[in-house]
Order: sequence, then structure tokens, then C-alpha cells
Amino acid sequence: MWYNFVRASVHQVGKGFSHMKQDEVRRLHAIVKRLQSEDGCPWDRVQTHESVKPGCIEEACEVLAGINIFRETGKAENLKEELGDLLLQVIFHACLAEKEGLFDLQEVARSAADKMIRRHPHVFHEPLRTSEGEPITDWSEIKKIEKAGREWEEDYLPEALEEGMRLIERAARRKGIALPSEEKS
Repeated sequence: MWYNFVRASVHQVGKGFSHMKQDEVRRLHAIVKRLQSEDGCPWDRVQTHESVKPGCIEEACEVLAGINIFRETGKAENLKEELGDLLLQVIFHACLAEKEGLFDLQEVARSAADKMIRRHPHVFHEPLRTSEGEPITDWSEIKKIEKAGREWEEDYLPEALEEGMRLIERAARRKGIALPSEEKS
């Protein structure tokens, strides 16, 4: 019930952001689609969500390095580059999903935008209310309502975190970096 109200509000609020320049995101999306096409790159064409998992976690770690570089030096060039590489991962997965008939990049962006609007009622719309009329403004409460009926998805997180740690360790070995946990053994 509340979701339908918020969904209508989300689309009205989102219209205010149409002035944002998106040409380069569209360009990157078109490049990835071309790379994954039949006349594209042989490597890109055969990738799957599973096969590009290592790159996704590695790029996320490189964003962390970019943030650290910026914090220490005030130079943002590396952060910009690594955020671009992480964006590439998002677009790459969205293009794979589109080829599989699951969803496309627009749906990914819409989902994220709608979520941000729902979780920030104090900024974008009147807060949701309980049946007693109390405002619901707590981010975790809103998330709980959103995830109702999908709580089972949380069961996959521990395995994903373990997989992420293994992929990070593998990336470190490939780059010749000794992680603190490996130095102790």
C-alpha cells in the first residue's frame, strides 16, 4: 500500500534531476553493448556474471585505494579512474542481464533512484506512516518494509562475503601484495 504511494512520488521527484548530463554514461553503455555483441570483442562476448565477479570485487577495492590516495594527497585522479572502472562493472553486468532478458541498465538506475527517494522521505516527500499514524523515517525500518517477503536474500550474504574475501586474496596474490592476514601465517 505505502509502496504505491511512494512509487508515484518517486517518479515526480525524479523529473527534477533530468537536467543532469548523462552523455558519457550513455557512451560507456553503448561501448559495452558493442563489446558484448556478436561483432564485438571475443573476450567480452563470452563473459558471464560469474566470470566477471573477480573484476567487480577488485574494482571496489581499487575505489577504496583511490579514496585513501585522495585522503592522503588531495589528488582525485585515481579515485575518478577507479570509480569509472566500478561503473564499468555495473554497466557490464546490466548489459549481460539485458542479453539474458532479465533487466537493463535503465531498470538498475531506476531501482537505485527509487530506493534513495523512498529511504529519504525527509528530503523527497512526506514520511510514510504506520497504521497508528506515526511517521516512519528510520532508514532501517524503511528497508525492512521494502524487503518484506524477501528476508531469505540475507541468507546469501555470509557466503558472498566469504567469496569476496577469497577473491580479494586472489587479487592480492596476482598483484604481489601480501595481506596482513597472510603475513601472520
